[in-house]
Amino acid sequence: MGFPGILALLVVIAAIVLVVKGWDVRLVLLSAALVIATPTGSVPVVVREFLATFSNEKFVVPICSAMGFAYVLRHTGCERHLVLLLVKPLRHVRTLMVPGVVMVGFLVNIPLVSQTSTAVCLGAVVVPLMRAAGYSMATIGACLLLGASVGGELLNPGAPELATVANKTGVSAVEQTRRYLPPLVFTQLAVSMIVIWLMSIWWERSGKKEEPNPPTPFPKEEGGERHRSTEGKTANSLAPPSLLGKGVGGLDDDPERINLLKALVPLVPIALLFASGLPKPYQLFEVPDEWVIAKKPDGTRNEDSYNTRLIGLAMLIGVLVAAAVTPGKARDCIKHFFEGAGYGFANVVSLIVTATCFGAAIKSAGLATALGELIKQAPGLMQPLAAFVPLAFAAVSGSGMASTQSLYEFFYDPAVALGLDPVSVGALVSLGSAAGRTMSPVAAVVLMCATLTGTNPFTLAKRVAGPLLVGMIVVVILRLCGVL
Repeated sequence: MGFPGILALLVVIAAIVLVVKGWDVRLVLLSAALVIATPTGSVPVVVREFLATFSNEKFVVPICSAMGFAYVLRHTGCERHLVLLLVKPLRHVRTLMVPGVVMVGFLVNIPLVSQTSTAVCLGAVVVPLMRAAGYSMATIGACLLLGASVGGELLNPGAPELATVANKTGVSAVEQTRRYLPPLVFTQLAVSMIVIWLMSIWWERSGKKEEPNPPTPFPKEEGGERHRSTEGKTANSLAPPSLLGKGVGGLDDDPERINLLKALVPLVPIALLFASGLPKPYQLFEVPDEWVIAKKPDGTRNEDSYNTRLIGLAMLIGVLVAAAVTPGKARDCIKHFFEGAGYGFANVVSLIVTATCFGAAIKSAGLATALGELIKQAPGLMQPLAAFVPLAFAAVSGSGMASTQSLYEFFYDPAVALGLDPVSVGALVSLGSAAGRTMSPVAAVVLMCATLTGTNPFTLAKRVAGPLLVGMIVVVILRLCGVL
């Protein structure tokens, strides 16, 4: 590793410092990419990566359509009914509240994709519920954070991390969520949930008890107004505009009145994707090509584009179903869909674009080659490095997407050289990135959970770090043993 590699390491360290100091991650990544690429003459490569990723439908279509669908769910209230349906049993079983809240957050994050959105809609129900049960705000915030960000979105084909792996390997996001990710994600969920459950018992017994709120787990509109008045600029700067309505602080409907039809709407796109993406003997139906993509002159179709656009179609069908079950709000559904798509492009795709540029610059400096040589000399390091290097990067940057997009390519070639399935390695990279984001005090979801519970983001990050690290260690050990 010559001068370019040494310069790259120094720039990476400087970038970490700037991110910790609060600089915008996108600005830091793009600037670092240009500085690293200059000595190697790779600035044109960085520019090409920027333009190509900026217009790449594999990222734009699934991510923007998924965020648009999430906005429509928020507008119609369907996500709130799903939360109420899942949380209702927990109101009567205090001993299972901690694992129950984590599990509910995990399940809600699957259709919503966005961790911050999940924390906002879940917090409106969970915070008053757990406060009425006597839990401290730090424990509530940790449970809310772990559930909303442990990795539920990785089971949604619209997740940006899956698009990164699909773009490199050609394996569709639906196939990744069906075959590769569930064993890893559920193992991480189970281990981290058990650990935080045990730790919460110790926190509540050893910590200073807070005075619980009156036993009304679902506050009326007055409670919502009071809560919103305390959110301040932090919440307003993190939450999407459509998530800052009256549902953030309280519920305006009677919590007992759960509309089952609305509660099932968030699951429509995922159900469609899995039903049409199963192997041929079990496939329930196949979406005709003319609904998704025009065939080539030779009668074949572009499978990558078909799989990408199929996700967008499923999200659009979800929007139509949401509008159908909420006719009073149907006229504004398309407006909210495009608002969500714009939010997804500005806050998700932009991170992927700059992270791709950063990864290209790092590769041109020879760091990827150095990592490949290290893995070649010590093949046993492949799985631990694929899990914990992205974890560390995400913990510093606060973004699991940026971590996966920047680093996955570094592990792709070594995985192929070792005869490992690169998709399986990509699943481990994605899971490690999600864990790192969840324990990052600068991550948007951590700041949002801290705002919703009135706690310090560093406190929440420290509380979830232990369960997440234990979960990742278990996952890596099982992977090394050939179990996962």
